[in-house]
Amino acid sequence: MEIPKELEMLYNWIEDNNLFIDDKNGYRIGFLYPENKLKDSWTEIEREGGTQIEFAAGGTVNLKYWFGGNEDEELKSRLCVFAQSGAEGSESALWLNDNNDLKVIHMGSGSGSTLSCVLADNMVDFIRLLAIGYDEICWNENFPYPPNEHNDGFIVKPNLEFQKWVKKTFNTTIPKTALEIVEHPATMDDDNSEDEFFNWYQKYIK
Repeated sequence: MEIPKELEMLYNWIEDNNLFIDDKNGYRIGFLYPENKLKDSWTEIEREGGTQIEFAAGGTVNLKYWFGGNEDEELKSRLCVFAQSGAEGSESALWLNDNNDLKVIHMGSGSGSTLSCVLADNMVDFIRLLAIGYDEICWNENFPYPPNEHNDGFIVKPNLEFQKWVKKTFNTTIPKTALEIVEHPATMDDDNSEDEFFNWYQKYIK
């Protein structure tokens, strides 16, 4: 598995804009918006900063917990966690499918989000998904709607600098809703799905 060049470009943008901290163990955590500005802007009715997500080298260390203790070596060879996509513990990972195509998937925490599917077929689409501006990308009930239309009146203001960088760097547009990118937003509670990651991981959790 190789890190997509577009993800490296995103990491470089985070670095260039000083959007990171080093935790107590010396591991770097990256963001899309200055943490201090986000916290200062946060009220009961709104905040700035667009989508919240933390980029960190999760790798394969904790995969066994998501897969019910399963430590099959194939899991480690085909999955690599690179971000925390929800404050309740959901994660995003790189996944090699059966055709050796690298996709971005979501692994819901189960205690909050149960979204567990392919988020994007490629890294550019994943970055475009982040640029839409949802509070977090772990809540699939928001995916049919533009940001702020299905979140109990709380307003998340867009991350304009990030949106500008995405459009210019990748010569692309930003979708209006997540469903323009996430084709089959399957959850842990579904009996079946057309999503390929959903169908792949079933053999490891039963």
